[in-house]
Amino acid sequence: MILSNLLATLPDFLAYGASAVVLMAAFVYIYTAITPHQEFALIKAGNVAASISLSGALIGFVLALASVIRHSVSLIDMLVWGVIALIVQLLAYFSVRLALPAISQGIEEGNVSKAILLASTAISFGLINAACMVY
Repeated sequence: MILSNLLATLPDFLAYGASAVVLMAAFVYIYTAITPHQEFALIKAGNVAASISLSGALIGFVLALASVIRHSVSLIDMLVWGVIALIVQLLAYFSVRLALPAISQGIEEGNVSKAILLASTAISFGLINAACMVY
């Protein structure tokens, strides 16, 4: 009985999991495309600030995405709200960039304090976003 219940939900697990991975990849792709600094090149070169800022952005997005997965009523619902979560996280980046226009230059220079601010803002937006997506 338990095994049959587990197997019955396996397709949903795989569909939601695969969709979440696609949304995460899309978020990282878009986020790294809109930032003036080249996160992956900086990370490969050992720039801790770039790693902190990108990690915070991804964690913030995934916090909201996890809430979306938990509360969605269908896969389409999850995808729509996942895209909304993605947009909110991009707005988090732009809000910091508006307040500190040289944030990307600071990250390129390895300024960890700027990276922590960017990461904590992204995580904060993600937490608020996640809380708001309980419907």
